[in-house]
Amino acid sequence: MQPLAACHCCGRVHRLPDIPAGSLAHCVRCDAVIRHAGHPRSSARTAAFASAALIVYPFALTWPVMRIERLGHASDASIWSGMVGLLGEGHVFVGLVVLLFSIVAPVSKLVALFALCAGRRTLEAHERALTYRGIEFIGRWGMVDVLLVAVVVAAVKLGDLVEVTPGPGVVAFGVVVMLSLIASMVFDPHAIWEGDG
Repeated sequence: MQPLAACHCCGRVHRLPDIPAGSLAHCVRCDAVIRHAGHPRSSARTAAFASAALIVYPFALTWPVMRIERLGHASDASIWSGMVGLLGEGHVFVGLVVLLFSIVAPVSKLVALFALCAGRRTLEAHERALTYRGIEFIGRWGMVDVLLVAVVVAAVKLGDLVEVTPGPGVVAFGVVVMLSLIASMVFDPHAIWEGDG
């Protein structure tokens, strides 16, 4: 039986015959190109970018993100030490926000992407669907931690009394964010269903 494919433009469903390499299928209604196969290395690329982000992530957590100098006293703050300090000082809500959106959510998203790519044959269809929905949900909250850092820096920066300078952790965190975005961008969700019939 020929597989079904819907046009991304008008939604018309087509039965697709075997399409030779280098050929394209076009919608009979709107002439848009119908996607009939993902990039052959989409899963491998996504897994590579996700694993690279997971490798850099411990450095992003532990290296100093900012150096705060106030009245001649300087202190370095990493994401991890900042989160632990906030929780230790009783700022539970802000500490939990940092924990959730700067540590738990990014790692969960990267691990889930890696699991979808590497464990495609070991996960059942409903597990893949649930994992993919989780990735989409987590992706909506991806910039909350950046907003939080901006608010903290704005709150700490008190004119000439306090000087805040970025540390190497900012670069590492930026690399993790970029690798995560690229992993999400090259990920083809259709690939996790191909071969299911």
